[in-house]
Amino acid sequence: MAEQPGFFDADERLRALSAAGDPLERLKAVVDFELFRPDLEAGLQRADRSRGGRPPYDAVLMFRVLVLQTLYTLSDDQTEYQIRDRLGFMRFVGLALHDAVPDAKTIRLYREQLTRAGALQRAFDRFDAMLRERGYLAMGGQIVDATVIKARRPRLNAEEKVAVRGGGTPSGWSKARTRQIDRDGRWTIKRGRKQTPPPGEVQRQVIGEITVPMFGYKNHLSIDRTHGFIRRFTVTHAARHDGSQFAALLDPDNAASGVWADTAYRSKANLRLLDRRRLVAQFQRAKPRGRPMPPHIARGNATRAHVRARVEHVFAAEKHGRGLVIRVVGQLRATAKIALANLAYSMRRLVWMQTSIAPA
Repeated sequence: MAEQPGFFDADERLRALSAAGDPLERLKAVVDFELFRPDLEAGLQRADRSRGGRPPYDAVLMFRVLVLQTLYTLSDDQTEYQIRDRLGFMRFVGLALHDAVPDAKTIRLYREQLTRAGALQRAFDRFDAMLRERGYLAMGGQIVDATVIKARRPRLNAEEKVAVRGGGTPSGWSKARTRQIDRDGRWTIKRGRKQTPPPGEVQRQVIGEITVPMFGYKNHLSIDRTHGFIRRFTVTHAARHDGSQFAALLDPDNAASGVWADTAYRSKANLRLLDRRRLVAQFQRAKPRGRPMPPHIARGNATRAHVRARVEHVFAAEKHGRGLVIRVVGQLRATAKIALANLAYSMRRLVWMQTSIAPA
């Protein structure tokens, strides 16, 4: 015979989660979400409620919902369901068992308002300022790179492709189809590394380069070498060249002069920019065409690659660890999704930094 549920059963279950090491509880303890309130409330369109109606959800509570959704790559419907289902999720966002849970439409509208107001970018900047106040200054130089984030592929015919590339809307499209097709994303080719024979062996057949077509957007970002936090980022369509965003990614507050990047950033304009700002270029060098790589350049590339690899950890955490993809339509919404992903990564990084420090 089943026992009658007790009044404090939920509290006991939460204490068991805390004892097991709830990562969301650690995140909530390390990050003061109240610091985002001014930016969030400034970006929301609140009614004066002179005619009554249900009071709106707290702005910080809903922001924690968006962070939770980003950490676990949940849709709006799944976010609503998981908050109802899991006590740890409910505790993180600040709800009790008797409280109403925001539905999927409320989550979407809240994110849409913040997106149009640019509040998520301001929240990212405020978090970076908080890091500096806590002593996590940008030091050791900066590492710059970009990665493609996949989005839903549009199914277009030849005429529709021409119209979309020209910035227009194909004739005959209904309003529903216009809203559902992403006209801001672009196709690009992700190229793999060519296979080379081992030293001393002759290549007997020509091995083609592996190319993978991808549709979506690019997350351009820079991290500081010492702490690994994302300091700056921009979002473009996937076909935009990496080096075009170099100036926007440089952090003028970094205490060191070194800037690490791959060969895509090596251009005369970018080198002149670094020279004007008195920064030192630590760029990879490309292999000479038709000739083997000189040994001294190969050694320099290997040394720089050891430092540059840290930014790949960020992309691995976002794309493979959390499965970051773009399910929304349009660059404005895609930028908001990527801004939340970058902010969530830095939050998790801060939790790791705080909890990994050994006591004196």
